[in-house]
Amino acid sequence: MKKWEKNLVSAAGALALVLCAVPGASAMHIMEGYLPPVYCVAWGALCLPFLAWGLASIRRLVREQRKALLLLAMAGAFVFVISSLKIPSVSGSCSHMTGTGLAAVLFGAPTAAVLGLIVLVFQALLLAHGGLTTLGANTFSMGVAGPLVSFGLYKLWEKLGLPRLAGVFLAAFAGDLFTYCVTSLQLALTYPSPVGGVAASAVEFLGVFAPTQLPLAVVEGILTMLVVMGLETYARPELRTIGYMKEV
Repeated sequence: MKKWEKNLVSAAGALALVLCAVPGASAMHIMEGYLPPVYCVAWGALCLPFLAWGLASIRRLVREQRKALLLLAMAGAFVFVISSLKIPSVSGSCSHMTGTGLAAVLFGAPTAAVLGLIVLVFQALLLAHGGLTTLGANTFSMGVAGPLVSFGLYKLWEKLGLPRLAGVFLAAFAGDLFTYCVTSLQLALTYPSPVGGVAASAVEFLGVFAPTQLPLAVVEGILTMLVVMGLETYARPELRTIGYMKEV
């Protein structure tokens, strides 16, 4: 393992240990017990095709490009660390960065879904951040919906031949915001407004999330872009093996 790789792994591990020591009872994704059982099952079922696709993609990656495993682990650590930095927002939820845009850009949306699920399980068990009953809903918003937008925007940007790093920023920024659009819809479906129904409730939830989430999305876009800049400098061969960089 190269020196920069050891430093990256050590820094991520140290920050993760610090975060594990911080009480997180009042700062969650959608927290344990906040959704009725039928919604928990429904959101979980919607995630299953993406998770199966992601597992198949990871299995193929491990079989064909074992050197890319370090990048995969780094992407998972990135998701874990920055999505653990949370700001309490709506009752029963919070605002935080997601980190899944990086995985979507490097490996595709299905792989990001698997990484998102793994991170959410660890956060629910170790940090009281989220919950096992709401795992499906949180995985769908952070691991499926957000990465799909990130991946789609990045590929469109790439086809247009626009600057790559700007596309990385846009992908991470938009994926973060869309995650919270979906979270707002999930909460609105469960707790519709007595006056305006689901639509009015979704707008209310978005209005509460927006003041904290907009600047967080900008920060996530910048951090993701900086990580990719570092990888393009020190890990070009690995990036080529996963198809991110095609030029010689």
